[in-house]
Amino acid sequence: MFMTPIDTSALDAGQTTTANKSSSASDAAQSQDRFLKLLVAQLNNQDPMNPLDNAQMTSQIAQINTVTGIQQLNDTVKGMMNQFAAQQLMQGSAMVGRQVLVEGNAMSLDETSHKAGGVFDLSGSAATVTVQVLDPNGKEVGTVEMGTLKAGRYNFDWDASSYSGATPLRFKVLATNGDTAVSATELMRDKVSAVSMDNGTLYLQFEGGSTATYSGIKAIL
Repeated sequence: MFMTPIDTSALDAGQTTTANKSSSASDAAQSQDRFLKLLVAQLNNQDPMNPLDNAQMTSQIAQINTVTGIQQLNDTVKGMMNQFAAQQLMQGSAMVGRQVLVEGNAMSLDETSHKAGGVFDLSGSAATVTVQVLDPNGKEVGTVEMGTLKAGRYNFDWDASSYSGATPLRFKVLATNGDTAVSATELMRDKVSAVSMDNGTLYLQFEGGSTATYSGIKAIL
């Protein structure tokens, strides 16, 4: 079992958010202070014969308030996103050690029964469904006849006692309904070994060496 790589930037979101809020508040206060100083300087140096009217003054004040409000809103949303990422990572860590289904055509091998198995989703009814068992080079080493199936998810097993290869077997589903091919999605069983966060997306790493996003999980076994 590999240790879960925890993204420290996500876990420190609370501290970072607090620092950002403090910095943002300081920036907003400085912006308002600069604006007020410029406004006072403008009033002191305006043309007495053509003074700044109330509408112009109100417009400038409204503009600085709008800019400050948008900046504070952006900082608030950013802080919420950081907190959500940290929470998502902690929840994802509970997946470590769990068996899941994800897209892939690698077959799992039971060393006790010497059976290799897989799972697939069939998009529609098919009169004939055959599973091809392939070696790492794509050569067919066996088949599993599934017969007639309706749309849905199916498991299959193949006797791998005669297979002596050291690398995992693969499989491919061939489904037809008359002369029409029926699409199927191959799924593989794997165990989650670690979780990580990258640009706000939660990734799961598997013992088999592959990686998938959290949203790519089809089932938890």
